[in-house]
Amino acid sequence: MASDPLPLDPIAEARRQWLAHGWDDAADGMTLVTSVMRAHQLLLARVEGALKRFDLSFARYEMLQLLSFTKGGEIPMASATARLQVHPTSVSHTVQRLERDGLVERRPHPNDGRASLLVLTDAGRALCAAAVEALNAEVFIEPGIPQPQLAELVRTLARFRESAGDFVTPPPAPEPL
Repeated sequence: MASDPLPLDPIAEARRQWLAHGWDDAADGMTLVTSVMRAHQLLLARVEGALKRFDLSFARYEMLQLLSFTKGGEIPMASATARLQVHPTSVSHTVQRLERDGLVERRPHPNDGRASLLVLTDAGRALCAAAVEALNAEVFIEPGIPQPQLAELVRTLARFRESAGDFVTPPPAPEPL
């Protein structure tokens, strides 16, 4: 990642080139995709910077945070995979590292002999609490976009994610009789 800002926006230049090559119908989509990918890189660098002192990747932090939000600090492995929206192999690798570091334990599921239960240890809970404090202070409170624009961007991305099949908005609850 460059430490000094570039003298021009390379994504705007790429858009100009798309238009110059006659790809007008694809220029806006290319600009969107490239902008989101670059924004991802910038945000991930900030997140990784905040998590580095805790020896956590974002994947490891997400698992700890998910467990900290659950009742009793435990969740079936399959549920963790679904909620984190990653491949089971990635979850297994993340859990192995967290287990090795004493931050989570894997136990047999009490009702399903084929399943594993992930359990947050006291050390994992303490590390997660410290990491979320750092992320809140260094990234989440001021992500770099003013609040009204941030709220609109989040709504726009949620609509995109829902239309892509990422989730389904539940219907509103009926009014009581």
